[in-house]
Formats: sequence, C-alpha cells, structure tokens
Amino acid sequence: MPVINFDSSASSGVHAKHERRKDARPGELLDAALELFVEKGYAATRVEEVAKLAGVSKGTLFLYFASKEELFKAVVRENISGRFQEWNTEFENFQGNSADLLRYCMTAWWQRIGSTKASGITKLMMSEARNFPELAVFFEHEVIRPGKVLMTRVLQRGIDRGEFRAIDMTYGAYILLAPMVFLAMWKHSLGACCDAGSQLVPEDYIALQVETILNGLSIRQTPPPLL
Repeated sequence: MPVINFDSSASSGVHAKHERRKDARPGELLDAALELFVEKGYAATRVEEVAKLAGVSKGTLFLYFASKEELFKAVVRENISGRFQEWNTEFENFQGNSADLLRYCMTAWWQRIGSTKASGITKLMMSEARNFPELAVFFEHEVIRPGKVLMTRVLQRGIDRGEFRAIDMTYGAYILLAPMVFLAMWKHSLGACCDAGSQLVPEDYIALQVETILNGLSIRQTPPPLL
C-alpha cells in the first residue's frame, strides 16, 4: 500500500502561500486599476478587465471594492492623497532655506508622482471631470485642496522667514502647481506621441520652472533715494 505523506510543514506552506496571495489581492487590484484607468480612462475601464489583469475573478474584486467608483477612489488614495500626511511631515522637518524647500518639493513630486503612472490620474480627471462630477468633487477634496494647502505652507514659510516677498496667497499655490500639472498632462498626451526632438526633459523643465519662480519671489531691494 502506498504511503501518503501528511507532512504538516508542506500543508502549512500551501496555506501560507494561499494567505499571502489573498493578502496581496487588494494591492494587485489597485495596480491593475491604475494601469487601466490611465491607459483607457475612467469611463472605458470595466471592472472585469481590472479583475482579469490582476488575475482574480470579478466577484473577488467586489469583495474588496463595492463599485468602480470606490475602486477609483482607492487608487487615488493609494497613489496620491494617502501620502499627504507623509509630505506634511517632511515639510515640518525640513531644515534648509525656503528656496531649497521649494526645489525639493517640485523635484520630489516628479520622482514620486510625475514620473510614475499615477501622474496619469491628473489627465484623467481633467478630461472626464464634467462627465463624472462626483469624482471631480472627490478629487478636488482629496488631492487639489490638500496640495494647495501644502504649497501655500511652502510659500508662507518663505514669506515669514523673510526669504520670499509677500504675494497674494489666494492664487499663490497655483504658481507651483501649474508647472507640475502641465508636465503631467504633457507626459500622458503629446509627450507620448512626439518625436525625440520635441520631447521635454522633465528634470530640466522643473529646474527652469523653479528658478523662474524663485526669481519672481525674490525680495526686491528698494533703490536708494535720488539726491
């Protein structure tokens, strides 16, 4: 009679593998959803495609996310809005001058968001916001508003320390946000189609934008009175 091996370690290994796979599913679904949302847009992406790309069933996807809208919100939180606490902590602990802080913020944004697929979410929202106003409200609340607050803090720090001249803070943050939005839009539209001679070099683009902004923020010396 053949001997059946009921080795407990082998059984536990299979179980552990299953558990790891189960634990990994939300992350795999979010990665798949990000890829498809950026590639196809929100309207054209079907949850069946997301599940297939993640290697799970549609039913499994709905165990974690109740709808496509909730899946999209989770993608935004995972890749962008969920990181604002980390970014605000970095701001509070930054030791250099405000010019260096501004350079760091814009460079770090490119490295962490702009150069990744997550930057495609900006283009998606710009193109589909009017068709999905509830998602636009969500994006404004979770991404645009805290981003504006953080950029305002960067500028106000420089003003309070006498490193930047005072400006109208109603729109001040958009001075910093606009170049980043443009770069994200370019990357996921014309930048994906243009020939090499027409391409932007993101690092050079950001460096020039930063120095131009800093020049505009520099404190102008009052000329001496004419005798």
